[in-house]
Amino acid sequence: MSTTPPLLAPDIEAGLRRLRLGAMRRLCPELLVLAKTQRWKPDEFLRTLIEAEIASRDASNTRSRLAAAAFPVTKTLDEFDVAASSVKRATFDYLASLEWIRAKENLCLVGPAGTGKSHLLVALGHRAVNEGKRVRYFSATDLVETLYRGLADNSVGRVIEQIMKADLVLIDEIGFAPMDDTGAQLFFRIVAAAYENKSLGIGSHWPFEDWGKFLPEHTTAVSLLDRLLHHSVFVATSGESFRLKEARQRGGGPKLT
Repeated sequence: MSTTPPLLAPDIEAGLRRLRLGAMRRLCPELLVLAKTQRWKPDEFLRTLIEAEIASRDASNTRSRLAAAAFPVTKTLDEFDVAASSVKRATFDYLASLEWIRAKENLCLVGPAGTGKSHLLVALGHRAVNEGKRVRYFSATDLVETLYRGLADNSVGRVIEQIMKADLVLIDEIGFAPMDDTGAQLFFRIVAAAYENKSLGIGSHWPFEDWGKFLPEHTTAVSLLDRLLHHSVFVATSGESFRLKEARQRGGGPKLT
């Protein structure tokens, strides 16, 4: 006895293609057989097809948002060891709820290298993508270079508008490289465009009082921080670098005293 599901009638196949109901088209032959053998009611059959189509589209949309986010690595909140970090559980739970994104608040993570800033930023970005939000990730250097290219061909306004289509813009490694006057002004334009409209998530090893060390103009630094911190969740990470700790446990890193 053949177990191969019968082909759909050509007009049904063509109709599903025209309506771009790909999951329905793929599953319909098999489900028709299952519905007949198990004597499903018509609404059960229709409901199953609709749920399959919705699930397929949700998965496709998530893949598209994930690609657009351009995360450098995959990190999850489940992998973040709250107990071993300096981030308080209540703060972590609030960040994981993503309520701060809905409230258009910023997240400012400041602390030494290796204390979980980048992990938390990327993991929160992944959580946001999975919950249907649009996210963009940049290192500060890559962001400024992207804006410089827009400045060169007179499209920087459109570049900023495109970036601001995201619900959450993540900017990591702020201060790893100094900015010149133009770079600082371009960075300010991103922060100003997001102010009270979008959420920013930033990571830096520099305390805010030291941002003048990589921003060339004091006035720009003050104006930038004023907008960045006005509606924000501030988290100061501390402690030993997780990477150095792991290296020592493997017998490879230096022992710090």
